[in-house]
Order: sequence, then structure tokens, then C-alpha cells
Amino acid sequence: MSATPDRSGFKLHDYMIDVGRRARAAARAMARATTAEKNTALEAIAAAIDAAANELLAANQQDLAAASAHGLDDAMVDRLELNPLRIRAMSEGLRQVAQLPDPIGEISDLNYRPSGIQVGRMRVPLGVVGIIYESRPNVTADAAALCLKSGNATILRGGSEAIQSNRAIARCVHRGLEQAGLPVDVVQVIDTTDRAAVGELVALSEFVDVIVPRGGKGLIERISREATVPVIKHLHGVCHVYIDDKADLNKAIAIAFNAKTQRYGTCNTMETLLVARAVAAQVLPELGRMYSKEGVELRGCAVTCGILKGITAATEEDWHTEYLAPILSLRVVDGLDQAMEHIRVYGSNHTDAIVTEDITRARRFLAEVDSSSVMVNASTRFADGFEYGLGAEIGISTDKFHARGPVGLEGLTSLKYIVIGDGHVRR
Repeated sequence: MSATPDRSGFKLHDYMIDVGRRARAAARAMARATTAEKNTALEAIAAAIDAAANELLAANQQDLAAASAHGLDDAMVDRLELNPLRIRAMSEGLRQVAQLPDPIGEISDLNYRPSGIQVGRMRVPLGVVGIIYESRPNVTADAAALCLKSGNATILRGGSEAIQSNRAIARCVHRGLEQAGLPVDVVQVIDTTDRAAVGELVALSEFVDVIVPRGGKGLIERISREATVPVIKHLHGVCHVYIDDKADLNKAIAIAFNAKTQRYGTCNTMETLLVARAVAAQVLPELGRMYSKEGVELRGCAVTCGILKGITAATEEDWHTEYLAPILSLRVVDGLDQAMEHIRVYGSNHTDAIVTEDITRARRFLAEVDSSSVMVNASTRFADGFEYGLGAEIGISTDKFHARGPVGLEGLTSLKYIVIGDGHVRR
């Protein structure tokens, strides 16, 4: 992390160019780093975070106080908050990434060609990864871990609401890098809250190879519009659970309850529950009682409102909405086809689940629902890099090129062709 820029006579463009140059130089150094060096750094960063837990909590309290003064909404505050459990999760994520196989240098598909040469592909780093995110100071540690292990340098631009927390975590990251003998510029945190820094970063095509935005729809739409650097993104998470008439209803109720209430402010939280008409009268009253006890506001279609008296009628806008709050839309559908059509029209290609004991219907749902994660008999809350065994995630992509779904180590790499010969010349 560089020194805080002095706004008097300070030129943001020059600062960002300097950050980009140092990141590119660090990326070249990382190309020489061994797996042992990278793992040593990850373990050292994890230890530094554990040792600095009180420092991190104190810095986070400054951010929370500022968030309260500025009236940030509950979802943003939830993502901003650090506590001992979340700090332990950060260090545990670093250690898990250290235990993952190093993808860099892996050679695949090496085959002899008729000419006698061998042709294969080698996995290599992307180079410099720019990450722009709001709240969630844990992203600073997660991003550092994944970029470091995948051999990339990274430029992190967190939100102004988390500036103190991000600075404190960055200090831990730099302690670990120094201990492992790696350049501290491998991980740089943009140390200005000037919003223009985002526009500068997404235009650093000479130095940055890919941008990963994590935040609200407005932020991601802006970055997608302004970036001259490729972007790995998802705009929003309108996630669905469909309870089929062939579902085990005990499983269905547990999954639908967890998918909504386990945590409200995340992109893999269920926002719309679809229920087959044949089981709606059995499922909805029990779920209604459970959601009511948790303070979840329900907005339903006409059939749902007939079963659950006193709830709000859903509007067309509700089906499109990512609430990130204790609000849930509910719709009764005729069956699987209508459920999949609803997801096609209103979904965001993020995560959708079916609860059914019918293997044929489950396979249809897996094949026909065009989302980055599609689930059978499981909560949408599992759509997460940590839960998928990636150690952590840099973000979630709903695009169809390069990386899709939670982006872990492999998503931060590319493939290049390699050719091995022994004096071969083309004839």
C-alpha cells in the first residue's frame, strides 16, 4: 500500500499510472515465484491477520461508526462488519488457499503431432488483476490470497466505507509478503477514497489485464460501461428455489428457509420461491410461519395470497428485484416448465435450485436452466468459492467466456500453447 496521496497538487492520474507500473513489475517477479514461496507468504499473511485481530477490529469500528453517521443501509453494514469469527474465516481462507494445488506451470494435452513436435498447453497467470469492491473488507484478504497463489499481482480498490479496515488488512498482507521475500507491490490497495480512481483503474489497459468488480448493480454497470480492460462480473443475484410436486417436503421447507434466512445481504440468497401448485397448500403455511418468526416480509402472487392471508401482493417489479433484505417473493406455478420459464424471464443467471426426488426432472433442470450455478436439493447459499472447495473466491461471473460461477484460482489463469521439438523445421 502506498502512502496516502496528498490532494494538494496531487494528480490522481499520475498516482494510478505509478500503481499500474509497480503492479506490472511485481507481476513479472511473481512469474519467477515458486509454489513454496507463495505458500510461505500465504501462511505468513494468515498469521499476521490472527496476530492483528484487535487492530483489525479497532479499524473496522472506525468504519462502522462512519457508516452509521452516513446512514448506510443494513445490507451494506452487514457486509462491512468484521467480528472475531469473520477474521478467523479470513485467515482460514488464506491457509486453505495455501493447501490448494498450484495451477501455474501445469501442462496439459501434450501430444505428438505428425511432424514430430509435441504440442500442449501450459497454465499461466493473467498478470495484473484489478478488483473494485464495496464494503466486505474480507475481500482484501481473499483477493490477495487468490491472486498471490495464481501468480498474479493485484490492485485493490475498496469502497470508502471500508477504508480503515482495508488499510489494516493490507498491512498484514505486506508483513506476510516481506517475510516470504516477495515484493509488497504484489498487492496494492488504492489509498484514496476519490471516486475518480475507479475510472482511472478501469482504463489502465497498459498495466491491468482484467477487472473484477464486486458490489451493487450500479457500480458494476458503470464499470462495464467505462472499462477498456476485460471485466469478469455479475450484475445482480436474483436467485430462485423451485419446490417441485415430487419433492420431499421436509427437505424442501428446510432448503427454502435456509436459502432466504441464513444471510440476507449476499448475492446467493434466494429472492423468489417458486412452488408447484399441487403442494402449495402443504408447503406455504409452514414456511409462512417460519418466515414470519424471522421477520421476513412476504410478497406473493394471487394464489399465494389466497393461501397466506395478509401478505403483500407481488408486483412485476418484485420478480426482478434483488432485495438483499428480509423480503421474499413467492409464486405458485403449474409445474417444472412454468418454473423454468419464470427463471428464464426474471432470473439473473446466478444461482437457481430445484427440490425434487424425480431424477428426470432434476436432470432437465440442470440441463435447461442457464445459470452459472444450478442445484438439486441444496440451498442457493452454497454458491460460494469456499463451499465449492476453491478456498475463496475473487467474485462470481455470470458471463459465459473464460470464467463462470465462483472465480477461484483457475479463473485467474489463462492457457498458452507450448511446442517442444528437437531441431524440427517445417517442410
